[in-house]
Amino acid sequence: MKKLNEILGTEFPIIQGGMANIATGEFAAACSNAGALGVIATGHMKEAEMLREQIHICRKLTDKPFGVNLMLMNPCAGDMAKIIIEEGVRVVTTGAGSPGQYIPAWKEAGVTVIPVVAASILAKRLVRAGADAIIAEGMESGGHVGEMTTIALVPQVIDAVDVPVIAAGGIADGRQVAAAFALGACGIQVGTCLLASVECPIHDNYKQAILKAKDSDTTVTGRSIGGPVRVLKNKMAREYLALEKRGATLEELEHITLGGLRRAVFDGDMDRGSVMSGQVAGMLHEIKPLRQIFEELYSGGRAVLEATDRAWQ
Repeated sequence: MKKLNEILGTEFPIIQGGMANIATGEFAAACSNAGALGVIATGHMKEAEMLREQIHICRKLTDKPFGVNLMLMNPCAGDMAKIIIEEGVRVVTTGAGSPGQYIPAWKEAGVTVIPVVAASILAKRLVRAGADAIIAEGMESGGHVGEMTTIALVPQVIDAVDVPVIAAGGIADGRQVAAAFALGACGIQVGTCLLASVECPIHDNYKQAILKAKDSDTTVTGRSIGGPVRVLKNKMAREYLALEKRGATLEELEHITLGGLRRAVFDGDMDRGSVMSGQVAGMLHEIKPLRQIFEELYSGGRAVLEATDRAWQ
């Protein structure tokens, strides 16, 4: 089995997660230059041409492989799918739906298609549609989540499909990297641990909130409306959960979260912002350069696997 870095042409078998409002062309380039696959996020973009602009920015800053994460619920997703082809993007990850309608055109253009899934049934459907690999993301991750844990999801997806599988959700150090490979994954996707990077373009309040978080400081909002999102617990999250418990309408709930991620990312509002974070926030204690984060993930994973192999001999 090829490792992810051999498939994508990167130094490390690591993909940067598609974090809306955070994964700009500049940040994606920084991740690619540090050895991973940097990914430009589209979830926050209000116009398709914003994607083209970010692709151009990324290309000016790196000559390494990079990709685009197409958030399929974005009203501009169809136009963005075309821009990906027009701009010669080589790798696409997708989330929040099925990219089946776009895969034939992407494949014809030579794009490597790697959807993010939260269940094996969707993985099988997307592989039949032509997906080259699958990112199996557990509910430990930050932002939009499914219901299965990474350790349960990854092996079931691997058993269900005949393409490479990348593990995501709840990965922040070498032990979890080793676990991902032990489950049969060819690589990992990470997001939360990158929030604590020097290069991450979020407000310092956001970074400090991640560093201060404990293991039980995240919660999931939006389950009642079929759109679960993992965030750090704060005033906004507690108010949202109270409204859900009371049976509030969709309009009432959306009013609470409208602009929440922007408030967190740009304004540093840790009370009313949507501070998206995975459960591994409790493991992050210092701000590090991206290069150091990727090196420690990879070398730490190898060390754990080698130690485990010796223990079993």
